[in-house]
Parts: sequence; structure tokens; C-alpha cells
Amino acid sequence: MSRPLYRGFSGGGRSSNGGFSAGGIDPCDPVDDIYKGKEFPENGFGNELSNLAGMRKLRKDFAIFLLKLGLAVITIIALVSSLSWAISISSSSKGTAYHGYRRLQEQLIADLLNFGELSLGISTLKEVEFCAPEFESYVPCYYNISESADLMDMDMNLQHERLCSRDSAVGCLILPPRNYRIPLRWPSGKDFIWKENVKITGQEFSSGSLTKRMMVEEEQISFRSDSLMVDGVEDYSHQIAEMIGLRNESNFNEAGVRTVLDIGCGFGSFGAYLFSRQVLTMCIANYEGSGSQVQLTLERGMPAMISSFARTQLPYPYLSFDMIHCARCEIQWDKNDGIFLVEVDRLLRPGGYFVWTSPLNTHRMLREKDNQKKWSFIKDFTESICWELLSQQEETVVWKKASGRKCYNLKKKSSQVCSRNHDMESPYYQPLNPCIAGTRSQRWVPIEYHTPWPLQARPNSTELSVHGVRLEDFTEDSSNWNSVVGNYWSLLSPLIFSDHPKRPGDEEPQPPFNMLRNVLDMNAKFGGFNAALLDAGKSVWVMNVVPTSGPNYLPLIFDRGFIGLQHDWCEAFPTYPRTYDMVHAEGLLSLESHRKGKCSLLDIFLEVDRILRPEGWVIVRDTASLIESARLVATKLKWDARIVELDTSTDEKLLVCQKPFFKKQQQ
Repeated sequence: MSRPLYRGFSGGGRSSNGGFSAGGIDPCDPVDDIYKGKEFPENGFGNELSNLAGMRKLRKDFAIFLLKLGLAVITIIALVSSLSWAISISSSSKGTAYHGYRRLQEQLIADLLNFGELSLGISTLKEVEFCAPEFESYVPCYYNISESADLMDMDMNLQHERLCSRDSAVGCLILPPRNYRIPLRWPSGKDFIWKENVKITGQEFSSGSLTKRMMVEEEQISFRSDSLMVDGVEDYSHQIAEMIGLRNESNFNEAGVRTVLDIGCGFGSFGAYLFSRQVLTMCIANYEGSGSQVQLTLERGMPAMISSFARTQLPYPYLSFDMIHCARCEIQWDKNDGIFLVEVDRLLRPGGYFVWTSPLNTHRMLREKDNQKKWSFIKDFTESICWELLSQQEETVVWKKASGRKCYNLKKKSSQVCSRNHDMESPYYQPLNPCIAGTRSQRWVPIEYHTPWPLQARPNSTELSVHGVRLEDFTEDSSNWNSVVGNYWSLLSPLIFSDHPKRPGDEEPQPPFNMLRNVLDMNAKFGGFNAALLDAGKSVWVMNVVPTSGPNYLPLIFDRGFIGLQHDWCEAFPTYPRTYDMVHAEGLLSLESHRKGKCSLLDIFLEVDRILRPEGWVIVRDTASLIESARLVATKLKWDARIVELDTSTDEKLLVCQKPFFKKQQQ
């Protein structure tokens, strides 16, 4: 278990472990908190001291006012002189020699304006207050605060649809439940979670809907008896492997199955079992006010996010997953002319598998006319979009998406295939499209021809060229991240073990192997941070996020065998509070500062605070000015924060923060 950040670690100078050194004095010193609000006793000595303290306070306040006024004047003068200089340069009619200075000056003006805007916003901020207790499981962009009858009567798709606005974000710090505990670390946390950490009502326990799948004890929920399928998840996985022609589930990688999308995943047991077979499973489910599949899956240390088959595409690119799995996921695949099956086709790689387990598929259920009609539509529709029905056993049916081009070539003139001007690689919540994309993409490679995992994570020059990435740039990026991850771990070690300081001659203490499990990379680029963590032997999974404000390398991330999504960081992330152990952001602040209609630094950090677990870590790397601004915001959020100097030639710094564990409701 990670310990609170040790403020005494901020010594000056260079450290020997990877080129980092902590600098500066922590502005959140607990000494200040000890004396806040204290009064001297009611006697003459105390009164004299209080009068003297009042005079000193007035002088101090006046001095601070003069200092702020001076800084404001200097900033105005600098801006005015910079603008006049830029105008004079731009007005000159000749002299190409001035072009370099002009570009330099334009950048200087932009930096000054940006820094001035950030400073103005931060200086007026007050310390962020705590939210009311009813917000402890709040997820913006969904109908999840009011339980009124009006909302309960709304169309089901509308309830599950993601609707974001700037007003949906909360401007306060969400507190954990009163009896919240730090989750058990991996792998223990896969099988046991603290009951009070997740929102499950007594009615749900008594109804039996959860106790059939879990064993509930006094303080913990056990998943060792979890059995979504009749014969258990191990037998079920073995059955699927046999249905696609494999000896057992250990051969999934050999058959090209590395990434799986699990729709309506229960509590993640299918993905948890496949993880031990080197298969990475992304769980998605609708927003649920309590007993959430996504919340419990993340609490267990497995990948999950809120998402639904409603009116928009999922935030994943074309040809993302090797297998898509739906076990009693309650999606009506025959509705809306099969448009949900078209979305599955968009996400599924050629040669990939769609596994559907439902009571509807049994011989007994198919005796009913309505079920026969549904099944006939699904069977005919899947055939029309070039899927082959591989096998059917009891409730489970497996289809294989065509890996050749012959079937699609025959359908080119039909309305089922999208036109050439259709953009296949813009997945960010676009409306569901009724046409299939076909075989035009350069990424159209059958899964059986993919390089098997783990070599899949190291694409060659030909594979990289499909994404417009040069091998030299990719190699440099990978080497860089391998070095950086080692430095991060060395930096966190003494912070975690700060109550056991290193003695002269002792080896550097190693952090717990399992201190981190759920990691979110806010600006993943090629997925280099993810790859470096795995190369270093860390037992983590990473949610690789590609911001909508930057270049979209999400297809490359999936082709490397990782998972992630595209996201706008001015909106809420589709997850529950307290679901990640670490949030990492390299270059994100610079990226967001140059976008139009940008949100504030405080808005982004408030969202990070919402999804970060108590005692969780935040690592931000960016330009020095943005890091200084970010540190001020972090202190407003009551995080323990420090700036670390980097031993590089670039103007960059590192911000390392830890979110405290506030155990009491503070209002």
C-alpha cells in the first residue's frame, strides 16, 4: 500500500537515480494546517500578542498587494512592448532576415498571453471544497443524480447515451464513501474487494441477482465463486476455444486473439481469466446507479469503461478487436435493421470472432415464433455482412468475420458497403452507420497473419508505415520511455518508503511489485509508456487515451496489442470515481493550451481527482511554465505536490503528486 507523500523529501541538488532531483518547498506544509483557526487564551498576554499580530498582518498584506501590483505592471509593460515590437516587425516590407525573429516573437507573445491567462485564473482560485456525500459515485454526462420518475420513464437508449456539456462537470472534490478502504493490491484484489468501496444496495443483495455471482462476507466480496456461465468461466473459455478450432484457451494468442471487447461483462471474470492467458479484455457496460459491472470490474483491477450500443459509435477505431464477446448482454441484435451488428463488424478485425451467449439460442427457446423470427434475422444478416457461422453449442454461437476479400468484392455495388468518401478512422462518438466499411483500409490484415503477442508490441517498419510513423522515430520513442519508466520507479521508491530512509551504503529500496494496477495515460501517442511498463515487468494494464486535440495514433496502439480510446479532456472520462491508481500525462498541457475552445487547467485536474483513488499518484511532464501553473492548481485540490527537475536540455519539468486519503466528510 502506498504511503502519503513525504514532504521532507524535497531536498535540493541532483539525485543519482536516473537524473531526477526534487526541488522547492511544499506549499501544502502540514505545519500551516496545525495552526489554522487556533486562538490564544483570553488573558492580557494573549491580547497583546493578538494586537501585535494584527499590525504585522496588515503590513504583510500591504506588502503582498504592492508585490502583486508591481508584477501586474511589469506584465502589462512586457505585453505592450512585445506587441509593439511584433507590429513594427510585421509592418516592415523587406528583410527576409527578420522572418525568424518574427516567428520567435509571435511565439513569445502567445506564451505570454497563455501564461497570463493561466496565472490570472489560478490567482483568483480558492481552495476547492468537498462535494456533498450524494456525489460519491457521480459520473458526469449520464443521468445519475436524480432518481425521479420522469427519468425512469425515459427511452432506454437515452438513459444510456452519453450527453456531455461544460455544465455537467462538478466543481468540487468527490469524497469516498465513509467506510472506504484502499483496494487490495494485485493479484489479491482480483478475487476480493472491500464491500463498502462499491455502491451496492441491500435490495440488490436480497434479490439474489448479485449473490448468485459472488460470495458476500462481512467486509469483502469474493469472486472466487463467480460463475456467469453454468459450468464456470474456465470451462466456458475452454468451450469457446474448441468452437473456434483450438485445443484450449491457452492457444488464443497463437490464433491471433490478443484483444477482446466484452459487452456487458458481468463483473469481469471472463477478462480476469483470459488475462492469465495473455489476452487483454476491455469490459464495457451501460451506466448503472448501483451494482455497476464497470465499477466492480475496475475495483478488481481489470480494464473497463462505461459505454453502450445506443446512438453513437464506440470510441474505438475501425478494426480494433480480435474477438467481441456478449454473454447475456441484453442487446437486441435484431433491432434497428441490424445496426448494432454493423458496429460490431466495424470494430472486429478480419478473421476475428463474435461470440454470443444467450438463452435465446437454445432449442427450447427457438420453439417460440418470436424467437425464431429474431434468430432468422440475425442469421441472415450476419451472412449478408460476410460472417461465417462457425459453431453453435447450447446457448453459445460463434461467428467468424471473413478474412478474404472475395465476399466484399461481390457486395461493392450494394448499399451495405460504405462509399469511398466515408471516413472510417474517426470513431469519436460518431452516429451509428448502417453500412460496412469493407476492405479498403491498409490495416486490413487477418488476425491469423498478425505477429503473435508479445512480439506484436514491436511493429516493424512496414507495419509502422501504415500509420505514417517512421521506424527511427518509433525506436527513439521506445528507448526514451524505457529510460523514463526506470526513472519514475526510482523516484517513487523513496517516496513510498519515506518512513524507512535509505542508510548510507544500503541499496535503493524497491517499490512493491504490485503497488500499481490500473494506470491511465492521458496522452498516449504511440503507447510507449504502456510498452515500457510491460518491458520493466510491471504487473499493470494501461488505458491509453488519445486526445481529440492531437494526432490520432489509436489504431497503432490497438495494432500493438494494447487498449485505449479517443477522448476530449474537456469532458468527463467515462468511468466511476476512484478507479485508477496512477494518472500519467506527458505533453498534454501543451497540447490542450493551443486548442480552440479549451477548458481550464482546473477543469482537467478536477476530473483527474474524480477518477483517481485515494493515495493514488499523478505524474505530469511538460514545459516549465505549465508545470508551475499545474502545481498551483494541484495545491488547490489539496494534493501533495512537488516539482522535479529533469536532467535534460529541454525546458521541461516533472510534477509528481499524490492524492491524500480524506477519511472524514468535510463540509
